[in-house]
Amino acid sequence: MSLINAPINTLSGQETTLGGLGADLMLVVNVASKCGLTPQYTGLEALHEKYANRGFSVVGVPCNQFMGQEPGTAEEIATFCSTSYGVTFPLLEKIEVNGEGSHAIYTELTASADAEGHTGDIRWNFEKFLVSKSGEIIGRFAPMVQPDDATLVAAIEAHLSH
Repeated sequence: MSLINAPINTLSGQETTLGGLGADLMLVVNVASKCGLTPQYTGLEALHEKYANRGFSVVGVPCNQFMGQEPGTAEEIATFCSTSYGVTFPLLEKIEVNGEGSHAIYTELTASADAEGHTGDIRWNFEKFLVSKSGEIIGRFAPMVQPDDATLVAAIEAHLSH
């Protein structure tokens, strides 16, 4: 099964795949509502809005594996994201990104290395993966890399439809 075709549900429970979201380029991010990095939602939404008309989408994937920082139900997560940060990008169901219960999408994503050469387990909330519509993993960015980081923005711009 490929990264793009692995079945996953949206936060509202509809079956989909990353490919089914219709974007040419995606920034897949494991997100959490009660993390010190949660304010990155603002920058992620800004990226999504800036490049959506060029085939880009941020894709948020809630995960509660890091100190229980995403404890909410799907409804609570959706409400928090829309009311606190005005999130309009797609949110998928809450999943595990590490360990035996890791979702197939993350099993594939974590095989790629970031700029420091880190592969394997997600280290914290808000780790980012730039993925093409064919499933190519273009880049992996550490949790502390802000959404407006010049390297991340340059990677997005280099792979956008024009």
